[in-house]
Amino acid sequence: MHQSCPNCKPGKLCPKHKILNQFYKVAPKVKLHFSGPSPPEIFVGRIGYPNINIGILAPTDYNTKHDKLSSAEDWSKNNLGIANVLRLRGQLIYGKTLSNIKGENKIKSVVKELALTSKKVSTEFFLKKQPILGDISSSSIFRPMTNPAPIEKVQLEENTKVLKKVDYLVNDTDCLATIALRELSKEIRVDHMQKLLSAGMLGRGKARKMVPTRWSITAVDDTLSKQMLEKIRYYQEFDSVQLLEGNYLGNYIRILILPGQFSFEGIEVWEDVEEEGPGEHFTTFAQDYEGFNGRKKYASNITGGYYAMRLPVCEHLEEKKKQGTVLVFREITKEYYAPLGVGVVREATRRAIKSEAKTFENINSAISYMKKNMKLSHDYLDKSWVLENYGKQKRLLDFF
Repeated sequence: MHQSCPNCKPGKLCPKHKILNQFYKVAPKVKLHFSGPSPPEIFVGRIGYPNINIGILAPTDYNTKHDKLSSAEDWSKNNLGIANVLRLRGQLIYGKTLSNIKGENKIKSVVKELALTSKKVSTEFFLKKQPILGDISSSSIFRPMTNPAPIEKVQLEENTKVLKKVDYLVNDTDCLATIALRELSKEIRVDHMQKLLSAGMLGRGKARKMVPTRWSITAVDDTLSKQMLEKIRYYQEFDSVQLLEGNYLGNYIRILILPGQFSFEGIEVWEDVEEEGPGEHFTTFAQDYEGFNGRKKYASNITGGYYAMRLPVCEHLEEKKKQGTVLVFREITKEYYAPLGVGVVREATRRAIKSEAKTFENINSAISYMKKNMKLSHDYLDKSWVLENYGKQKRLLDFF
């Protein structure tokens, strides 16, 4: 219990101190000079844009599994809990330096080399100051960043292993970033594509620049799903009402697929603890949606989570060669006490996609089932744009 914290109770830490407690347990030894296997993982900040912090994350020794468990996809496959993920993140040093999004320097050159590969790389760090142990930057978009310290110098101790397709597209300075992402999606994972885009290694030569990690994550999710939708909109429609369910780390996902043209809605409902009243809880609601022709503006309510949910849904529709009207309902319970980045949302949605679909005779029976099994208030389902407008839009075929 932290005596100065009004939300901590005897034997039970509040979410904030529960997170910090995990980091203090595994904080690395303070060193100004060390070598460690970068997963590889890089980070490009956004504050001060276009002059931003760029950096590399790595443990201070080789006695770690972090190189195999560095992404949400790895966490989900290995069924890691939040405490285990925090312990992994807490072992990392985030070495950073200030840099412009364009131009070159030695540290930026190493960041780019690390972005090329998906295999761990032995990296030597020389820090200007000792890392601030236990300092954490957490976000609903990117993975927790811990133990920051300014870099004096960094260098690779071995050659990086680069796939031929990655090497080819990175060196093709006439290829648009969108086309490169389409080709890369056939061979590498989403998190690798995000690193390449963030490091400014995709797109036409003069247009290349570093992209803040937060933006690159959403850009890749958005671009890949839009490319699939170019084909999905011409597929046959689902002929039944289907529901897919899954969860990961307290993120409960329900995907309702209705017969009809493609449209998509994401709804998030989460419970929180009011700072002013220890032990008091309230539920918050957010939604974003798009019709058949897509969105013109950023999904500013759900933000990156919207695109992270839409991508696995599009992957599913593309695999089935079908289109449908889709509602994704995400419940964020108290189990999810530490934000671990939007990748968790993507993987929770993929877990739902992999589940056996439940088929219903009509939309009302599906909604009744959803309401009966929800963890939080089901009243928010009544605010759905998809459900409110379903069946109201007349199509050309309805007149014949």
